Amino acid sequence: MAHTLPQNWFHDDFFRVPVIAVLRGLAPAEAVRSATRAWDAGVEHVEVTIETPDAIPSLAAVASAATERGVAVGAGTIVSVEQLDAAAAANASFTVSPGLDDSIVHESIRRGLPHLPGVATASEILRARAFGMSWVKAFPASVLGPDWVKAMKGPFPDVQFIATGGMRAATALTYLDAGVSVVGLSSDFSTDDGAAAVRELVALLTSARY
Repeated sequence: MAHTLPQNWFHDDFFRVPVIAVLRGLAPAEAVRSATRAWDAGVEHVEVTIETPDAIPSLAAVASAATERGVAVGAGTIVSVEQLDAAAAANASFTVSPGLDDSIVHESIRRGLPHLPGVATASEILRARAFGMSWVKAFPASVLGPDWVKAMKGPFPDVQFIATGGMRAATALTYLDAGVSVVGLSSDFSTDDGAAAVRELVALLTSARY
């Protein structure tokens, strides 16, 4: 029988800022620089993907820097149970997957490690809900498109979507208006100009004007 996730894994104010930084393929020093740009832009949470063991030092470096700021860092591209060990050892506060794998979900529940599964179909959303998950990752969001989000919010109004994959600050509002709760931005944090665009976006989203 499936265990139910703790309801406070991703509580209402965990993603107070509706933007998360997704850092991929960066050496430790550059990952920390990009994470710092994100934090300075007003983004609270950062995800560092760990497709290969070579990425673990980058996750650990960002997690160490995050401790000083009191913010959470997640480990992304979790596609095996073994990666959960690496994520936990690097002090990741949550994990993110491109898909929905029952064994990863079960192990995350056993460990008490918050997990965001990836979904791209109504059937996958139903499976996530059966585990007690109300927060899921819409991936790849740029391929699914904002109309997919609108369609899914109809039968699943209580599901909170984080849109990642091909997202940019310039198009984030389109997805947020369609019903996603959080957008995951990546390449914008590679430059100061990109981070400035994110800062403007965050300021708009957290103001009374939006």
